[in-house]
Amino acid sequence: QVQLVESGGGLVQAGGSLRLSCAASGSIARFNSMGWYRQAPGKQRELVATITSGGTTMYADFVKGRFTISRDNAKNTVYLQMNSLKSEDTAVYYCNAVRTVPSLQFWGQGTQVTVSP
Repeated sequence: QVQLVESGGGLVQAGGSLRLSCAASGSIARFNSMGWYRQAPGKQRELVATITSGGTTMYADFVKGRFTISRDNAKNTVYLQMNSLKSEDTAVYYCNAVRTVPSLQFWGQGTQVTVSP
């Protein structure tokens, strides 16, 4: 069973930065894609950013230029560097891992990010 453990969330003022980490139990190289999603109170979970096993990244428009996703295969960890945080970035952030063959998807337990105005 795959475990994804997020860390790095917390309270930060608007304009500040946080770096989230997602540590996987075992090699992340086995996943075709890993990513970060977020869910604010009363809203649906939404995609923030993804990174493929080959290093290709994709970002939601609302974080482009502010967030950076990266991966360290040696440490089995995926990161989300978040800069220029806004109050609307407040949410629980979830790590996600996807394998296409067979089709499998895994989620972490989430980490709270709160941005004060």
